[in-house]
Amino acid sequence: MSADQDDRTHTAQLPAMERANTFPWPPVLFVAAIVAALIAGNFFALTWPGVDDTPARVIGWAFGVLGFALIAWSMERLISHGTTVMPDQTSTVLVTTGPYWRFRNPIYLGEVLLLLSAAELTKNVWFVVSAIAFAILVTVLQIIPEERHLQARFGEAYTAYKARSRRWI
Repeated sequence: MSADQDDRTHTAQLPAMERANTFPWPPVLFVAAIVAALIAGNFFALTWPGVDDTPARVIGWAFGVLGFALIAWSMERLISHGTTVMPDQTSTVLVTTGPYWRFRNPIYLGEVLLLLSAAELTKNVWFVVSAIAFAILVTVLQIIPEERHLQARFGEAYTAYKARSRRWI
């Protein structure tokens, strides 16, 4: 068994209190937000309140590119520090570099940006509603438990990190 497999096996056997969560809420909520916006847009279409011009499309694309870049950079930082990218696994290292220098949850922020990009590019207002719902639900179901987990695991180092970074923006 490789060291990675051994780590995953060990983590899966940890009591729930030693992990932020036992269920991977963020990817499930992200997919649910996309599906909900698409279904709502098909059955309860609302008029897009913005304009459909080049500057608006550029902003939509910029949000998408920024969202993807933030997610990729964040994942690269986690992997390069040897800790998990899975939200239901145990963090082994407190990562405070890259986008984590400024934001405590850059992957979730990137996902919100992708939802807002989809709203602008598809002119589907429900993506905005889904982005707001995703942000609220991921905060309650993942971020708050994750913060408790990181505080218990890293103590004063996490307290200092929280003092110099922001949960969202």
